[in-house]
Amino acid sequence: MNRSNEAPDPLAPLRQRIDTLDEQLVRLLNERARVVVEIGEIKRAHGVAPIYAPDREQVVLDRIRSANAGPLPDTCLEAIWRELMSGSFALERHLKIAYLGPAGSFSHLAARRQFGACVEYQALDSISAVFRAVESGQVDLGLVPIENSTGGGIHESFDCFMHTTARICAEALIPIHHHLLSQSEDADIKQVCSRPEIFEQCRRWLGEHLRHTEHVATTSSAAAAELAAKDPHIAAIGSSLAAEIYKLPVRHETIEDNPSNITRFFVIGNQASRSTGDDKTAILFTTQHKPGTLASVIDVFSERGVNLTHIDKRPSQRVNWEYYFFIDCEGHATESPVREALAAVREHCMHLTVLGSFPRARNVLE
Repeated sequence: MNRSNEAPDPLAPLRQRIDTLDEQLVRLLNERARVVVEIGEIKRAHGVAPIYAPDREQVVLDRIRSANAGPLPDTCLEAIWRELMSGSFALERHLKIAYLGPAGSFSHLAARRQFGACVEYQALDSISAVFRAVESGQVDLGLVPIENSTGGGIHESFDCFMHTTARICAEALIPIHHHLLSQSEDADIKQVCSRPEIFEQCRRWLGEHLRHTEHVATTSSAAAAELAAKDPHIAAIGSSLAAEIYKLPVRHETIEDNPSNITRFFVIGNQASRSTGDDKTAILFTTQHKPGTLASVIDVFSERGVNLTHIDKRPSQRVNWEYYFFIDCEGHATESPVREALAAVREHCMHLTVLGSFPRARNVLE
């Protein structure tokens, strides 16, 4: 057939427009990057402002969402801008981020979604090691899980806050989808490995499908994936990232009992976050040994109109039946009425530490 007689491609003009727009986007992104380089030079010259400023990040993302008229959803643009900010960190100075490893853990997945692909990650073998790395300055920031919408609080993280100088500077909400990863079919699986909290989050599915299989607790879901990659009779419950890294087939997807399963992570560092107007403050305290003191603490916040969004407790590990309480409240510690509430609460406490004020996470990071 003579090519001159072929009908013109109706998509060609549209694809040409996309090519032109892509070239414009690349030019604009690099123009933005050059401004970032200037900002970094000013920061270094004057010794002002940390590389990672969660309050500034919140302002940037708010503006992007406000400017978005569609058709792209806000979540898409937020993911793009998080990668842009990740690249900006690299232009100023490579950030080092610690997380509970090994590679492929849900903490690794959360860190990638929060900080993007252009920072340096360090996988550590325990949550307490993440705290120590931040305190010593070995890393700039750490990411630790604090609570899950199905399984509740992460005890190791709460216990670390009782003995740390690190402070909370941001929070991240990450959807947690558990997958069964194994080289073998279900009938050949002898053990299922994962973190204890993950077994709880998948209890119903495991009871229906792998009722007689031994459950083996590991320090992380990625550590379980490492074992499954070495032994065909072991299955791991882990992330899609772990399946990719350890080259494990996903035998069953999304086996969590709660399809809306979300884990909240804290970003910890040695810096404070400034007020954004939409913040939370986390505090740690022990009450005096008097009847009604915990109720009095809660009343202080209620009387000043401060909403409590989370409360948990852990044994002090020093005195039997003595507890530390963890509270999140709405508002920044530098602003009233939170500032006034904290001053009044101290009268009822033997010990009180403000663990940090930080921007409220607006969206789940898909």
